[in-house]
Amino acid sequence: MKEKEKEKEKENMLFLGFLHRMFFIILLFVATFYNGVEGLDRILLDTDVDTDDFFALFYLLKLNRSEMDLKGLDRILLDTDVDTDDFFALFYLLKLNRSEMDLKNYIPHRGFVLVGRGEYCRPADLVVDNRSDLVKVVTTPIVGQRTYRDPRGPIYDVSIAEVRQEGHVDWPGSSSANEASIPKPSKYLFDSVGGKQLYRYGALPVDASPALARTVWESPSEAITISANAWTSAGHAINQVYDMLYMMGRDDIAVGVGGEGGILPNATILPDVGGYLPIIEQGNDTSGYCRYRQTIPMGLGGRLDIDSNYGFRKSFLPQGKRQYSPLRQPTAQQVMIKTISSGPTVVFLIGSHTNFALFLLSNPHLKKNVEHIYIMGGGVRSQNPTGCCPKNSTSSCQPRQCGDHGNIFTDYTSNPYAEFNFFMDSFASYQVIHSGIPVTLVPLDATNTIPITEKFFETFEKNQHTYEAQYCFKSLKIARDTWFDDQFYTSYFMWDSFMSGIAASIMRKQHNHQGENEFAEMEYINITVVTSNMPYGISDGSNPFFDGRTTPKFNLERNGVHSGHVQTKLRDPFCVDGYTKEVAGPGGVPVLVAVRAKPNRNASSLLDKEFFASFLDVLNQRENAGIFNFSTQFPYFREELHKPDFRGKHLGKNVVFDMDMSAGDFIALIYLLKLPVEEINLKAITVSPTGWANAATIDSVYDLLHMMGRDDIPVGLGDVFAMNQSDPIFSAVGDCKYNKVIPQGSGGFLDSDTLYGLSRSLPRSPRRYTAENSVKFGAPRDTDHPELRQPLALEVWESVVKSLDPGSKDIIVVGGHINHGNTDKGNVINIPSNRFAELNMFLDPLAAKTVLSSELNITLIPLGIQRKVRAFPTILKRLHLTRKTPETIFVTRLLSRLQHLQKTHPRYQHMDIFLGEILGAVVLAGDYSVLKSTYYVENIKVTASRYESEDGQITIDEKQGKSVEVLENLDHLAYYDVFANRLSDEKQSAVVGSFDEQRRLWSTPSK
Repeated sequence: MKEKEKEKEKENMLFLGFLHRMFFIILLFVATFYNGVEGLDRILLDTDVDTDDFFALFYLLKLNRSEMDLKGLDRILLDTDVDTDDFFALFYLLKLNRSEMDLKNYIPHRGFVLVGRGEYCRPADLVVDNRSDLVKVVTTPIVGQRTYRDPRGPIYDVSIAEVRQEGHVDWPGSSSANEASIPKPSKYLFDSVGGKQLYRYGALPVDASPALARTVWESPSEAITISANAWTSAGHAINQVYDMLYMMGRDDIAVGVGGEGGILPNATILPDVGGYLPIIEQGNDTSGYCRYRQTIPMGLGGRLDIDSNYGFRKSFLPQGKRQYSPLRQPTAQQVMIKTISSGPTVVFLIGSHTNFALFLLSNPHLKKNVEHIYIMGGGVRSQNPTGCCPKNSTSSCQPRQCGDHGNIFTDYTSNPYAEFNFFMDSFASYQVIHSGIPVTLVPLDATNTIPITEKFFETFEKNQHTYEAQYCFKSLKIARDTWFDDQFYTSYFMWDSFMSGIAASIMRKQHNHQGENEFAEMEYINITVVTSNMPYGISDGSNPFFDGRTTPKFNLERNGVHSGHVQTKLRDPFCVDGYTKEVAGPGGVPVLVAVRAKPNRNASSLLDKEFFASFLDVLNQRENAGIFNFSTQFPYFREELHKPDFRGKHLGKNVVFDMDMSAGDFIALIYLLKLPVEEINLKAITVSPTGWANAATIDSVYDLLHMMGRDDIPVGLGDVFAMNQSDPIFSAVGDCKYNKVIPQGSGGFLDSDTLYGLSRSLPRSPRRYTAENSVKFGAPRDTDHPELRQPLALEVWESVVKSLDPGSKDIIVVGGHINHGNTDKGNVINIPSNRFAELNMFLDPLAAKTVLSSELNITLIPLGIQRKVRAFPTILKRLHLTRKTPETIFVTRLLSRLQHLQKTHPRYQHMDIFLGEILGAVVLAGDYSVLKSTYYVENIKVTASRYESEDGQITIDEKQGKSVEVLENLDHLAYYDVFANRLSDEKQSAVVGSFDEQRRLWSTPSK
């Protein structure tokens, strides 16, 4: 009887095995039918470009595509917020995705350039031009072969083609393998050496077909989109990504950021929504409230340090040709649509999810092309190890975030459950997780198990054999050296880079449904994302999806999971927005989750995690390594400060210039620097990052001073918040009540941070913002170069005051609007209820009230008189008629661009307000007889009531108001002449006129 039962059981097992094989064959057939076996061919990386994001990006860029392409993968889209670990991930990706075939089948990755004018030619002397990835050629009229030694590889014989004057290329009809290996160029590189046109071709395998050659040249295999509502500012992020890609020789990778589309009240999503705001706050433009983003520090340790990469970005990364340019920059949605519509794509999300959620909501027909989504973020069963008391601690130790699910360290008492990437737009994260697309999640559960250890740090310090490894280590070291306490090694983790490693390892195996990989243990968990708080369906003014609407936005369920209270600001009582919650039943989605990092298989290694070894190995690989950094980009690079010699000169009136780094302020600064020092001595500059630009834009101030030979002028950085807007509990974060009116995109921060695309045309100054700090100024420890510390505005002011003789101090205020009879409107944008305030007053009304009620002598240049000198055609006509000094050329380019943008796009209709900002500088030293300026005295006061409909307005108060002198009128035509003539004066002109001039100087030996 038992034998029969065993036989029956055996038959059942065989039958089940047969069914299993048949099921697998059916799946294989279905996959083949839908191109599944052919595999993926794109990865999209969406990132907020914080530090950990570019760790991940470098990691992925470094990994050899032949290692990753066992599935045929070559299409990646990365969305990043460009924080520190994001560029770790970026470098990792760049190393991963360099070549489509095995590197050993390639001739050197640099092509050869054949230059000729109607003649047969061959290379006589080959000179590697690293900046353009070309080889310059001196030609001789002979067709033949030349042996060439690649600097990083073996010797190759390279055959030569004929290049005719009109650009036609004749390829020698030879059957040699070497000649067959050189494909025809399908694109021209429009550049020149010695007046000759250059052509280039890339490295392809020996048996490369014309179709493959076309694919390599015309279809970028990866794309990057920037998440602009988290840790970084769009203008600084886009240029940093371009420079990282240039360093890695990957200018072929498309990069998208921003967009000017909006979401209408009826929930219609317009094309090109920029992702500057969470979906719940997105209106019809790019201005809006910082509901979630206010949890991210604005200054030290936050967006200032991420935008500048702690000051290393401009000193280390080379500067290539690509840069942000208004209305020409591809948007995030354009890049996503183009990449994903091209075929199967893998998406990496290492920032907030706004960009990709908008893509899914707007392009449901393309969802089928997204094969998989890899996400870093969230916390499912995580327990935060940060802020825990040591086992042997006393009762005086108070734990902070210890044991929390989340990592919002600035607001964990209010929301202990959320992780930053999910919290920045929890509704977007919900859409992504519930999209029906397979998701692999690397949450805090896993990243908390791979903190940066002291042994890893020390090993990394000893292994910096490539430029990308050096850049990552410098970033990691300054992050450690400026950490706010002594718990860095238990608080800083491998975040986005860890996700990139896990994803790359998973994708190496076909049909890897269980996510087997080298670096982390995986588990399927049913999760959802909390977007609002119970009780549901109760309107309390916090939820724009429902409040005041007869029909919920996006047809959401009236009493559903999105209908509750939504966290509105810092210290909002207990909320769980952004929590990646484990749930049972249909409310959740099964997601493959990394639960912990795997230990190093080499038990004798100093590195305790397997990924640590891979990360350092990949970053230091010679293959796909960075080509150069900023100093090695130029053969004769040298840094030097330009300081004037004022010996024998009697210096004039001392002036301190306070600017918010708007376009008009930069022009005013140039004018002040042109004034004879015997009349006006510009003593110092303070910058206020509470207006048109973010704090990291201070680098452009340094660059402009370097251009004008004034590296002697100190520059102080002001507070990053308007008065009374920083959080009383944690002052590094705060509200955006006033500067929320400035657009995040076009015509706002994006353009101001890049000087409308012209900041990179300024020469590069040795001075720049740096996070270097000193115990002397309250830092927890000295960094390597405390002498380079960025001074604060108040410190600079106090230093100037000490150096001056006692006497009266006058203030010229460019701003304010004196409204006579409620007839003239102000210029506050995006707040319709505030009709009579001027923007400079509105952006910090309490500060304006403080200044305008002081005992100092004040001259006011109000909005009314500014409006009389805002004619673009007139001022540009005057500039075109004058002598062309470098500063005239720069100002003309900037004003011409502002005028063109104002004519071209509705987002730029306010451009002429920057012309009025120049007026104060001209009036300061102007000849009254020429300008015919007239003044009157008025008693005024500024409203600072905390009501946005009134704040910043100036009222006349004869009894209690401050008596100020007000500029009433001037000869505006004379004003234009004075301005243009001063800029064209060759005295006190630029020492280095532009970055192009600097590039030429660094390309030739010094005399």
